[in-house]
Amino acid sequence: MSYTEKWDKAFDARDRDALAALLDDEFVFVRHQSGKEISKEDMLNMWTLDGPRVVFNNYRVIYEKDDIVVTHRFIDFPSGDKEAVLGVMNLKNGKGIRMETGVTPMPP
Repeated sequence: MSYTEKWDKAFDARDRDALAALLDDEFVFVRHQSGKEISKEDMLNMWTLDGPRVVFNNYRVIYEKDDIVVTHRFIDFPSGDKEAVLGVMNLKNGKGIRMETGVTPMPP
């Protein structure tokens, strides 16, 4: 199973342990709006919360190798906002070490 397949399965299930196992202890998520780095623990808390979730549409993997995954998707937020998101996950020893996104707001 590819990294992306494992990630998608864990993310969809909100499986904190499975997501944690896919991320290096030094993992950081870089917020596209501010450039601020968010820790592995904080992102795991965000990704596994109960409650409303974003809806992914037209999700596709553009490129995947041992050291990088590039994806694209459209996201519908509970607030009604919509974005096109390009995501890049750098991998190290089979685990995510850095994730960054680029976003374009979409009309409602």
